[in-house]
Amino acid sequence: MEERIKGTIIVSKILKWARRFLEEKGFTEILPLILTKLSDPLLSMNYAKTKLKGKDYFLTTSMIFQKQILMNYFDKIFIISPNVRIENESPNHLLEFVQIDVEIREMKREQILSFIEDFVIYIISKVKEEIPEIIVKIPEKPFKRITFLDMKRNFGNVMNFSKKIEDIYFIIDFPEEEREFYDKEDPFRKGILIDYDLIYPYGFGEGLSGGEREYEYEKILERMKRKNLPLDFFEEYLKEAKKGFYPSAGFGIGVERLARYIGKFKDIKSTRMFIY
Repeated sequence: MEERIKGTIIVSKILKWARRFLEEKGFTEILPLILTKLSDPLLSMNYAKTKLKGKDYFLTTSMIFQKQILMNYFDKIFIISPNVRIENESPNHLLEFVQIDVEIREMKREQILSFIEDFVIYIISKVKEEIPEIIVKIPEKPFKRITFLDMKRNFGNVMNFSKKIEDIYFIIDFPEEEREFYDKEDPFRKGILIDYDLIYPYGFGEGLSGGEREYEYEKILERMKRKNLPLDFFEEYLKEAKKGFYPSAGFGIGVERLARYIGKFKDIKSTRMFIY
């Protein structure tokens, strides 16, 4: 219990300083969804589903589609978003978790990677100031990068890569079969996406995922068909896409995973007081 108390305090500090950073930069905070009719397919289409008042709803896996729709009304938003995902149990996975979801209109990858660096450095620095006994290293900008194909060729998978590195890295340029249709395809490299994951060192794994977004209706349809997705499931999203989206980029950073990395906890469950 003592470790969970420590983890909970770190989580509280992360949320405090994340909000401070984003609010000072003019972001609008949006309330999260717990129940939705439209959620992230996440390759597996493995949703937690419920029925209320005769209607089917999903427990939110992420608010990626809602974030893109919100770009038609706001230029930069964030959401402290609870998510439920049915995944294999591991020291780095929770059945339910919280991520800080961020989306910025007219943002390119190079710009948002710099933004993420500032964001992560700020949070870790501020948490360390408040809890000086924390031994986490404050990262330096710019973070190192490796392409997905180079990472896979040299290390096999993300966790092996994470165990070998001693600094925070970005993995960039994922092949489209590794990601969802909403991450934008590089117009000059077919099948390569303009996206990114942030990887913590010493085996703490992936902590953030994001990308530039596909925003043109015909291109979104093409990408969905290439993945053999059921278009009727995404009817609500496609109606909005047909009206037109702004170009944008964003990310979701896992609060508990960041707390696990900062606190150097062996198991992510140490970051939550009540978890199953």
